[in-house]
Amino acid sequence: MQPYWRQAIELYPFEKRRIPIARFLCRRRRRTFSLLPEQLIPYVQYTVDAVVRTILLVSEHRRRGRRGFHGACLEVDADSLVTPWLIACWVALVLKGLRRAHANLRARYDLSGIRSTVGGDAPRGELQMYLVAFGAWPPSAGPEALVTVVKSYSRQSGGFLFGTPSQLRGPRFP
Repeated sequence: MQPYWRQAIELYPFEKRRIPIARFLCRRRRRTFSLLPEQLIPYVQYTVDAVVRTILLVSEHRRRGRRGFHGACLEVDADSLVTPWLIACWVALVLKGLRRAHANLRARYDLSGIRSTVGGDAPRGELQMYLVAFGAWPPSAGPEALVTVVKSYSRQSGGFLFGTPSQLRGPRFP
């Protein structure tokens, strides 16, 4: 089958690219499927690196007593269309992925102090505990630690740490 083209947005530095995504036909189920590169998140235009760096930027702003989501938006290119709401969605997406993969990640990282929490600033604290466990906190440590976690999880599990691919969104097949 022909590949399809997908937009990938990098923020640091800002760049929009159209990249080809390999698409295949499963003859048994008669459905198409794609092989998405690990640096992309299913159904998200921004790259893993862009999302991770922005979340770390939010954490750094909050650590300094500033408005996190808003401050991070001011530091990215205005043409990127990043908003505080979008960053909040990314935080929820990342936290959901980390919670879903917690048992798998526990085999490689000490996650014993992390408990799922609800309400107020609790999710922010939970995300920060994950970042500490991965060596990505304080933010000055750089995004590489968390990007490495994402890549190693993808290679080990064959799935995505963040986001839900299309085959897991609809009804299950036998």
